[in-house]
Amino acid sequence: MAEIEDQGPVQSRNHWLFVVAILAGSFLLFLVQPMVARMALPKLGGAPAVWNSAMLVYQALLLGGYAYAHMLGRVPVRMQAGIHLAVLAVAALWLPIGLMRMELPADAEPAVWVPWLFGASIGPLFFAISAQAPLLQRWYSAATGGRDPYALYAASNIGSFGGLIAYPLLVEPMLALKAQSWLWTGGYLLVFLLVAGCATMLPRKPAATTHVPYESPAASRGRVLHWIALAFVPSGLMLATTTFLTTDIVAVPMLWVMPLGLYLLSFSVAFRESDAIPQLIGKFAPVVLLLFGATLIAGHQKLAYMNALIGLLLLFLVAIACHSRMYQLRPAPDRLTGFYLAMSVGGALGGVFSGLVAPVLFDWTYEYPLLILAAGALIPQTFLLPVFGSLWRGEGQALRIKILATALLVVGLVWIGISNPLGLFGGMHEQIAFLAVAVVGLAAIGRRVPYLVALAGGLFLFGGYRSIEMSLADARTRSYFGVYTVTDSGDERRLAHGTTLHGIQLKGARSRMPTTYYVPGSGVGLAMLALPEIYGPAARVGVVGLGTGTLACYAQPGQSWHFYEIDPAVVTLARESAKFTFLPQCAPTAKISLGDARIRLTEAAPHSFDMLALDAFSSDAVPMHLMTSEAFQTYGRVLQPDGLLLVHISNRFLALAPVVAAAATKGGWHAARMVYHPSALEQNDQASTSDWIALSRNPRTLARLTAGNSGWAPLEPRPGFTEWTDDFASVVPVIRALNPSLADD
Repeated sequence: MAEIEDQGPVQSRNHWLFVVAILAGSFLLFLVQPMVARMALPKLGGAPAVWNSAMLVYQALLLGGYAYAHMLGRVPVRMQAGIHLAVLAVAALWLPIGLMRMELPADAEPAVWVPWLFGASIGPLFFAISAQAPLLQRWYSAATGGRDPYALYAASNIGSFGGLIAYPLLVEPMLALKAQSWLWTGGYLLVFLLVAGCATMLPRKPAATTHVPYESPAASRGRVLHWIALAFVPSGLMLATTTFLTTDIVAVPMLWVMPLGLYLLSFSVAFRESDAIPQLIGKFAPVVLLLFGATLIAGHQKLAYMNALIGLLLLFLVAIACHSRMYQLRPAPDRLTGFYLAMSVGGALGGVFSGLVAPVLFDWTYEYPLLILAAGALIPQTFLLPVFGSLWRGEGQALRIKILATALLVVGLVWIGISNPLGLFGGMHEQIAFLAVAVVGLAAIGRRVPYLVALAGGLFLFGGYRSIEMSLADARTRSYFGVYTVTDSGDERRLAHGTTLHGIQLKGARSRMPTTYYVPGSGVGLAMLALPEIYGPAARVGVVGLGTGTLACYAQPGQSWHFYEIDPAVVTLARESAKFTFLPQCAPTAKISLGDARIRLTEAAPHSFDMLALDAFSSDAVPMHLMTSEAFQTYGRVLQPDGLLLVHISNRFLALAPVVAAAATKGGWHAARMVYHPSALEQNDQASTSDWIALSRNPRTLARLTAGNSGWAPLEPRPGFTEWTDDFASVVPVIRALNPSLADD
């Protein structure tokens, strides 16, 4: 080892070892997060308090790893290598990776227990791996005689992107959790060997340029804050884009992968020696931000997929522009750990703002337009044409007058677009006003203040003012699960969760009438009407998923009803706000248990219900832990031996029948399926096509339900489909778009 190091800087043929080590470490870092989440889901449930706490644990460990890498910069690089290899070796005591075996108290507080469980289970491993990228870049610079190491950050983010894509597309569909754990363990041991190999290339005697920890001057406080701001906006915008697209544009499974993937790839484009691509993107980013940022806010459903593509393009360009500016402002290599620490702080703050703070502060995704404005304030700008530069030439009073005149012009155009005075501009008044505002903004690119005025005007005009109107009308409710919008149309009131309809209540004399997926002719409707015949007048009914409370209007005197709902905002809408009255009118004494249904059902006594209806799978985010074989064992435990289980599988994107069929076969259930298509007359009463599966462990009970109705058909297992378990589950095989054979399933 000494002979290698005394020879001076490492030869270029060995540079690949640093690249591979950084790439492998980042790959593991992004592989561990979804893997541990899958491990924790059956134990902890899907409540937001759980995953918010988990997010904070990840952010704290990542910041800790970057801070540790920064502190190691105070000692010589060979000592850094010895310390870090020791840290990696100690962390290896936590292998194979997984959650600790422990039983959480029934009244466990997520804010306390989740950080403790995650920190004690994976904390040392996550901490040690998170320090890889900045540490190895510093070592690379020392091993190569001071070469610029920042381009290696591209390898780090390519590795992160690889881990992000590999888990849902390859690892999860092919491996059970135990095998995933051993795969990650093998990867960790490989990283340890790669880091040790990199350590052999470090010079034993410090070069003249590296005889002190810091040779270059420290960054000013303003520069550090600038780094943090440049990292804050893309990180926050990445999460805000994910929330906005799934809430107001289109709800597609695994859509979250694309914003995060583009965010990671932006580093690979921005952190490179050749700045031709970043410069080109930086020149057009203000144009795209102005033209498409406001258009996206309008959220037109007829162009949902195009708007989704625009949103992803917008995020990618903004991220490249901000990260390129960070790269231009990077310090000398001896200060790189402080630079990455500031970047990590900004990224964490952006995530906390969009993921934790915004759902509490706002009733809509207002963080998205706010971050668009922040991006406009940060990304570099140059005049598009020399004539525009001449227009804005000048300083002092003359420039302030031009800016004020621009602001007044934009305000006037926005007023015209909203009010359409005298109907002069017909039905296109908003579009005409927006084009005029956009022209002003394009002419202002290069002068930040008037550009921001035009950008704000476009955002307000093209959707912003309508969102504010709905907020003032108290039509929206927001929680960590998304945005719920209540709208009135004629004689009906609707509840939408993002783009997914969750219930309709008719007004007046028909207010007790079940609608949408729950009409009397649907699978669940027939089951509810058959309750007295099958179980007598004192039937016990459990429902997972409250929604607007529509099913409550099947309740009859003598029956007992128990709803399970994970989102407090839904309970407020259905029971306390008076916006929907199914529950107060039809089952005012029904019990509601708040929290993850699977965990709450484990607390219930055996044979608590005659019927249990599962209605939690119609949105884009399917709670997988409610569809595993172990979950169906829980349902069987709380049902009486002759009990009925109804599962609602209507879903635009996922074919869930094979999942239920496999669980039924594994658990000894008998199952029948009804895909109900309402008549034209029923559609006038807001009946919807629905897909329900009825299961019972007693074939006679199922026969009593399905007798005399040709709509029921036996549920046939799908050949070759593997049942979901707590150890193995993947949505990839049931995504309709990826599996054409499931199009009609």
